[in-house]
Amino acid sequence: MENNFNQPQRQSTIGILVMFVDSLQKVARAFLPLLLVFFFKSENLSKWLVLLGIIALFVIVAIVAYLKFINFTFFIDDENDEFIIQDGIINKTKTTIQLDKIQQVNISQSLIQRLIGVYALDVDTAGSDNKEGNIKAISHELALALKAKLLENKAYNKITEAIVSHATEREVQQTEPFLRIHFLSLIKVGITSNYVKTIGLLLTFFFTIMENLENIGKDDVIDDKVEQFMTQNAVWYFFLIIIIGLFTVVFIINIVRTIVKYFNYTITKQKGSLLLSFGLISTKSTIVKPEKVQVISVSRNYFQKKLNVLEVRIKQAVRDEKQHHKSQIEVPGCNENEKNEIMQLIFNELPQKGLMLKPNFRKLGFSIFLVIVLPLTGFFMLGNYAQPKLLNYYSFALVYALFFLVILSFGFRNYRLFVNEKHIIKQSGAWDIENEIIEIGKIQALSTSQLFWHKNLNIGSLTLHTAGGNVTFHLGNYNKIKDYINLWLYQIEASNKNWM
Repeated sequence: MENNFNQPQRQSTIGILVMFVDSLQKVARAFLPLLLVFFFKSENLSKWLVLLGIIALFVIVAIVAYLKFINFTFFIDDENDEFIIQDGIINKTKTTIQLDKIQQVNISQSLIQRLIGVYALDVDTAGSDNKEGNIKAISHELALALKAKLLENKAYNKITEAIVSHATEREVQQTEPFLRIHFLSLIKVGITSNYVKTIGLLLTFFFTIMENLENIGKDDVIDDKVEQFMTQNAVWYFFLIIIIGLFTVVFIINIVRTIVKYFNYTITKQKGSLLLSFGLISTKSTIVKPEKVQVISVSRNYFQKKLNVLEVRIKQAVRDEKQHHKSQIEVPGCNENEKNEIMQLIFNELPQKGLMLKPNFRKLGFSIFLVIVLPLTGFFMLGNYAQPKLLNYYSFALVYALFFLVILSFGFRNYRLFVNEKHIIKQSGAWDIENEIIEIGKIQALSTSQLFWHKNLNIGSLTLHTAGGNVTFHLGNYNKIKDYINLWLYQIEASNKNWM
């Protein structure tokens, strides 16, 4: 049965429960502190009066939820190619969304929605910090049909109609997933990812424990034992135990988080778009238009390379710079062939690394100065003039310097910009090597910067502005950068790509 979205329709009737819970949560967040203070301070308050107040509150919330349900309607205006949502109890609101401006449609299901068997549908046009259209309670079949209608690729349909007499239905639209992330791949990603967060957590826990030991050691008896323990070089064994324990805990957390978030991850071709579905507790289904993808990021570290897994991030248009991380779509645990198939679907080809632009060695020197020289200078000055006990830990300072020297050196070696006729690829990272791929025709603006003491050295920085975020390359050959900019500006002017 084909759904008719041309006429205004309401959400699922059972969705009143979703609106009731949502309204109750808002009331609780707004008035709970005030109510708690009132109840605890009013000793003579009758229990029956409290009970009646709670019942009255529930009745009012239920009435509000019902009115929200009755006044909420949505439909598609085919004549004007618009998706229209009407809601409001006293102040009526009409939200009109142009179909060709829709960037992304997400179908999700929270725990409460799963219990009552409904789904939520969010419409994002990248024109606001929030989702422009939000439907909180519709059936799964209706949600799938609506998102397919909202993200219908008309250009793809025209081509399909021209060749439909020579193709089978399976060739016109593939309903079986062409990519499925297996459970083992999710475990591999959970084990081999988030090393930076792990190291940061380790350092935080270690210094917290050391500080607590110092505070405990203020007692004379305990102070002698702690001092004796430290002087016997047992601190290294203690540090090793902490490292092993925390790595184990963090790895388990990473694995569980990855499995819960990306369980049963599948990607399906659907009328020229990509349908992504994943989630264990809270399921999510997203449709992405390949022509509106702004930046593709592919990252992999040494262990992931040996295990034949990598992570792909798809960045689409967003308005607020702060929303880039939240809006990007992650594809974890795919292999090289699956990554190539995603690239082929989005770019209609496999982007190749072209001419290489290297950074000046001063980029490495400046990074060493900021990350190593300044902190160590502060450490030794503080130890010499304020806290002499700090110098007892000079070995940790040397380990810190050596560790970050290696990290910065690898990061400088991997820092490159590759340019071909259609794409720009920025490579960066010390351990996790990331390649950000930008289609030249989708660049919104180009900007350069050059400090006055860099003019004689002929080095400067380049920033590529896209609707999916900015990509910056620091301290490259400035003359080459300007030559590339002139070429890219011509290509952008000559391009007629639909990226919004």
